[in-house]
Amino acid sequence: MLSATIEGIGFWNRGLPSWDAARAFAAGGALPDAAASRPSPQLLAPNERRRAPDTVAVALEVALAACNAAGRDPKTLPSVFASTHGELAITDYICATLATQPEAVSPTRFHNSVHNAAAGYWTIGSGAMQPATAISAFDASFAQGLLEAMVQLAAGSEAVLLVGYDATSAGPLAAVSHSEGLLGGALVLSRTPNVNVPQLQVELVDGAVDRLAGGPLSRHAHGNAMAQMLPLFDALAVAGNPAPVVLPAGAGRVLRVAIEAAITEHAYA
Repeated sequence: MLSATIEGIGFWNRGLPSWDAARAFAAGGALPDAAASRPSPQLLAPNERRRAPDTVAVALEVALAACNAAGRDPKTLPSVFASTHGELAITDYICATLATQPEAVSPTRFHNSVHNAAAGYWTIGSGAMQPATAISAFDASFAQGLLEAMVQLAAGSEAVLLVGYDATSAGPLAAVSHSEGLLGGALVLSRTPNVNVPQLQVELVDGAVDRLAGGPLSRHAHGNAMAQMLPLFDALAVAGNPAPVVLPAGAGRVLRVAIEAAITEHAYA
């Protein structure tokens, strides 16, 4: 059993551009008016912000929101970035271009195609010199990212940033691994006890996940590949002590997550 404190939360999805908006939606089903159609991560210079792929934009948006909510300097935190696909649209573009006109492959798009692109943009934009990890484990990506972050805490890190994100899948692979929309969520986890914010306990066990389970956030963004993380965010959005959630963690394995304290109104931005 591994334990941690959630110091800060970040969230972005269509119509829900912040954790406050996500909590309000989970409580009452209302979407805010005139929500931005794309994140605008302030860590990047305006030109870089416009050129950054959607996955990078949403990952940096929620990462910075979680750090701000936690009151942590982003450059001081080791980070774990979990994504099922990375930037699949760019991967599809590169494959199609190599098959038809290989000399026309864009160097800029190539460097954005690597799975750790978001982690790289984050370390550059935040000035972080701490270790950054990029994880993909298909529909177990978020659970394995959470497990990695918890293990880093158990191994001595004071706090760790965890980011999960995915975008719309494209090309032939979309038929194999479907994903819709843009979704990102982030947690700043620490070893510091605090009774005013949620405490997590996680345990890797044998089992399977009920695919029908999930609350308002899970239903709102169910088509995204990172919807695997949403039962946890649904539970965190509920006042009081919710029931444990179970996240897919690989073939025949699940990550059981118990939330031990309620969220207070002043804890998160």
